[in-house]
Amino acid sequence: MASEALSLEPRVVAVVLAMAAVTVLTKVGGVWLVRRVELSERLEAGLSVVPGAIVIAVLGPELAAGGPAEWGAAGLVGLVMWRTENILACAV
Repeated sequence: MASEALSLEPRVVAVVLAMAAVTVLTKVGGVWLVRRVELSERLEAGLSVVPGAIVIAVLGPELAAGGPAEWGAAGLVGLVMWRTENILACAV
């Protein structure tokens, strides 16, 4: 019974490996493309805020659906980021 729980189905492994390959190709392809195309200042400014927009897109709904504990944690993270000017300090 325990061996069944730990066994891997070939189809699942193939799907996971395919998703990993697509992720790597997307990242490498994006870097390759950006190095070969001249970016306008406006596009560079837009690309510079993408990581923050992704964080807000992921965390925004969680905070909207959350309660006082989530709001307090978000406030504390914001305070630490503001005071330390270090995003990594919030990862602890």
